[in-house]
Amino acid sequence: MKNFLLPYYFKIIGLSLILIGILFSVFYLKYDFKYTTAVFALVSMYMENRFFVITQTNTIDEIILILFVVGFGLLVFSKEKSEAEFFTVAREKALVKASIANTIFILISIIFIYGAGFVAILVLNLITVFIFYLLFFYFSLNKIDKKT
Repeated sequence: MKNFLLPYYFKIIGLSLILIGILFSVFYLKYDFKYTTAVFALVSMYMENRFFVITQTNTIDEIILILFVVGFGLLVFSKEKSEAEFFTVAREKALVKASIANTIFILISIIFIYGAGFVAILVLNLITVFIFYLLFFYFSLNKIDKKT
Protein backbone atom coordinates (compact mmCIF):
# COMPACT_ATOMS: atom_id res chain seq x y z
CA MET A 1 0.00 0.00 0.00
CA LYS A 2 2.89 2.31 0.80
CA ASN A 3 4.08 2.29 -2.81
CA PHE A 4 0.71 3.40 -4.15
CA LEU A 5 0.35 6.44 -1.92
CA LEU A 6 1.23 9.98 -2.93
CA PRO A 7 3.87 11.95 -1.02
CA TYR A 8 2.75 13.76 2.14
CA TYR A 9 2.74 17.24 0.57
CA PHE A 10 -0.24 16.18 -1.59
CA LYS A 11 -2.23 15.93 1.65
CA ILE A 12 -1.58 19.65 2.22
CA ILE A 13 -2.62 20.45 -1.37
CA GLY A 14 -5.78 18.36 -0.91
CA LEU A 15 -6.67 20.10 2.34
CA SER A 16 -6.15 23.48 0.64
CA LEU A 17 -8.49 22.49 -2.21
CA ILE A 18 -11.14 21.36 0.29
CA LEU A 19 -10.90 24.67 2.16
CA ILE A 20 -11.22 26.60 -1.12
CA GLY A 21 -14.23 24.41 -1.98
CA ILE A 22 -15.83 25.24 1.38
CA LEU A 23 -15.19 28.95 0.81
CA PHE A 24 -16.71 28.80 -2.69
CA SER A 25 -19.68 26.83 -1.28
CA VAL A 26 -20.39 29.53 1.29
CA PHE A 27 -20.28 32.26 -1.38
CA TYR A 28 -22.39 30.14 -3.74
CA LEU A 29 -25.09 29.32 -1.18
CA LYS A 30 -25.14 32.53 0.86
CA TYR A 31 -24.41 35.21 -1.76
CA ASP A 32 -25.65 33.45 -4.93
CA PHE A 33 -22.12 33.57 -6.39
CA LYS A 34 -22.19 32.93 -10.16
CA TYR A 35 -19.72 32.48 -12.98
CA THR A 36 -21.60 31.94 -16.23
CA THR A 37 -19.58 30.72 -19.17
CA ALA A 38 -19.94 28.71 -22.36
CA VAL A 39 -19.23 25.01 -21.87
CA PHE A 40 -19.36 21.92 -24.04
CA ALA A 41 -22.08 19.60 -22.75
CA LEU A 42 -22.51 15.97 -23.67
CA VAL A 43 -26.07 16.23 -22.33
CA SER A 44 -27.97 19.39 -21.43
CA MET A 45 -31.42 19.04 -19.86
CA TYR A 46 -32.60 22.50 -18.84
CA MET A 47 -35.61 23.45 -20.95
CA GLU A 48 -35.12 20.74 -23.55
CA ASN A 49 -32.93 17.68 -23.96
CA ARG A 50 -29.90 18.49 -26.08
CA PHE A 51 -26.83 16.43 -26.81
CA PHE A 52 -23.27 17.48 -27.76
CA VAL A 53 -23.91 21.22 -27.57
CA ILE A 54 -22.19 24.34 -26.36
CA THR A 55 -24.36 26.00 -23.74
CA GLN A 56 -24.18 28.84 -21.23
CA THR A 57 -24.24 27.75 -17.59
CA ASN A 58 -23.13 28.70 -14.10
CA THR A 59 -19.99 26.61 -13.62
CA ILE A 60 -19.43 27.38 -9.93
CA ASP A 61 -21.23 24.25 -8.72
CA GLU A 62 -19.06 22.08 -11.00
CA ILE A 63 -15.92 23.89 -9.82
CA ILE A 64 -16.93 23.31 -6.19
CA LEU A 65 -17.47 19.59 -6.81
CA ILE A 66 -14.14 19.28 -8.62
CA LEU A 67 -12.38 21.02 -5.71
CA PHE A 68 -14.00 18.64 -3.21
CA VAL A 69 -13.45 15.43 -5.18
CA VAL A 70 -9.83 16.20 -6.06
CA GLY A 71 -9.12 17.59 -2.58
CA PHE A 72 -10.55 14.58 -0.76
CA GLY A 73 -8.87 12.25 -3.26
CA LEU A 74 -5.47 13.79 -2.55
CA LEU A 75 -6.14 13.76 1.19
CA VAL A 76 -7.13 10.09 1.21
CA PHE A 77 -4.41 8.80 -1.13
CA SER A 78 -1.45 10.61 0.45
CA LYS A 79 1.00 9.26 2.99
CA GLU A 80 1.03 10.43 6.56
CA LYS A 81 3.98 12.52 7.74
CA SER A 82 5.48 9.43 9.39
CA GLU A 83 4.02 6.36 7.70
CA ALA A 84 4.20 3.19 9.84
CA GLU A 85 3.67 -0.42 8.73
CA PHE A 86 0.41 -0.88 10.64
CA PHE A 87 -1.12 2.04 8.71
CA THR A 88 -1.72 -0.36 5.81
CA VAL A 89 -4.01 -2.53 7.93
CA ALA A 90 -5.70 0.57 9.37
CA ARG A 91 -6.28 1.89 5.83
CA GLU A 92 -7.77 -1.41 4.67
CA LYS A 93 -10.12 -1.63 7.66
CA ALA A 94 -11.14 2.01 7.24
CA LEU A 95 -11.93 1.40 3.56
CA VAL A 96 -14.15 -1.58 4.36
CA LYS A 97 -15.95 0.29 7.15
CA ALA A 98 -16.37 3.37 4.93
CA SER A 99 -17.88 1.25 2.15
CA ILE A 100 -20.34 -0.35 4.57
CA ALA A 101 -21.26 3.00 6.17
CA ASN A 102 -21.75 4.60 2.75
CA THR A 103 -23.95 1.71 1.60
CA ILE A 104 -26.11 2.09 4.71
CA PHE A 105 -26.24 5.86 4.17
CA ILE A 106 -27.44 5.40 0.57
CA LEU A 107 -30.00 2.75 1.52
CA ILE A 108 -31.46 4.98 4.24
CA SER A 109 -31.50 7.88 1.75
CA ILE A 110 -33.34 5.77 -0.85
CA ILE A 111 -35.99 4.80 1.69
CA PHE A 112 -36.56 8.16 3.41
CA ILE A 113 -35.52 11.00 1.06
CA TYR A 114 -37.36 11.93 -2.16
CA GLY A 115 -37.25 14.43 -5.02
CA ALA A 116 -34.64 17.17 -5.14
CA GLY A 117 -33.42 16.19 -1.66
CA PHE A 118 -32.45 12.78 -2.99
CA VAL A 119 -30.61 14.35 -5.93
CA ALA A 120 -28.68 16.47 -3.40
CA ILE A 121 -27.81 13.28 -1.48
CA LEU A 122 -26.52 11.70 -4.71
CA VAL A 123 -24.28 14.71 -5.29
CA LEU A 124 -23.12 14.55 -1.67
CA ASN A 125 -22.40 10.86 -2.19
CA LEU A 126 -19.52 11.85 -4.47
CA ILE A 127 -17.52 12.65 -1.34
CA THR A 128 -19.17 10.70 1.49
CA VAL A 129 -16.99 7.62 0.96
CA PHE A 130 -13.92 9.83 1.40
CA ILE A 131 -15.38 11.44 4.52
CA PHE A 132 -16.31 8.09 6.09
CA TYR A 133 -12.86 6.71 5.23
CA LEU A 134 -11.06 9.65 6.84
CA LEU A 135 -13.23 9.42 9.97
CA PHE A 136 -12.61 5.69 10.40
CA PHE A 137 -8.90 5.90 9.55
CA TYR A 138 -8.06 8.76 11.90
CA PHE A 139 -10.30 7.33 14.62
CA SER A 140 -8.35 4.05 14.45
CA LEU A 141 -5.01 5.92 14.53
CA ASN A 142 -6.20 7.91 17.54
CA LYS A 143 -7.28 4.69 19.24
CA ILE A 144 -3.85 3.13 18.61
CA ASP A 145 -2.08 6.26 19.92
CA LYS A 146 -4.08 6.10 23.16
CA LYS A 147 -3.06 2.47 23.69
CA THR A 148 0.66 3.23 23.35
